[in-house]
Amino acid sequence: MKQPFERAVERHGATVLRVCRAVLGPGADADDAWSETFLAALRAWPELPESTNTEAWLVRVARRKAIDVVRLRARHAIPVDRVPERPSTIGNPGRDDEEVWLAVAALPERQRLAVAYHYLGGLPHAETAALIGGTPDAVRRAAADGIKRLRRVYGADGKQEGATP
Repeated sequence: MKQPFERAVERHGATVLRVCRAVLGPGADADDAWSETFLAALRAWPELPESTNTEAWLVRVARRKAIDVVRLRARHAIPVDRVPERPSTIGNPGRDDEEVWLAVAALPERQRLAVAYHYLGGLPHAETAALIGGTPDAVRRAAADGIKRLRRVYGADGKQEGATP
């Protein structure tokens, strides 16, 4: 029997958000892609076969929604007269790790996508290769190189180099 949609959101929402943040960086675009992912998923939920790997399916939907945001960014520049207020982080878990998402966003695109879909989205290298192109071995290498870069930035203890303890 297929799980209720609310349970899928509870179970896989954090994974989808990590993928969106890894692809788009922290902020409103990632949050919007997360919302759009689950809106699309809700529409498709009744027709989804019971044998579907829900997490992998949601990661694929998130990938498409993130690509939509990237394409939209490329088409529109939004000038502003003043900087908007910084949103409250009260009740918004995970906002204290913004520098991690910025470091992930700074990775070369192929490494960033490989890390996002494999390590954060939980997809095998073969499925990740199908999403971003290339062979599973090339994706494995890109993901490993991305993690290596992140480890260089954060060191073995997980703290950003140059940051005060």
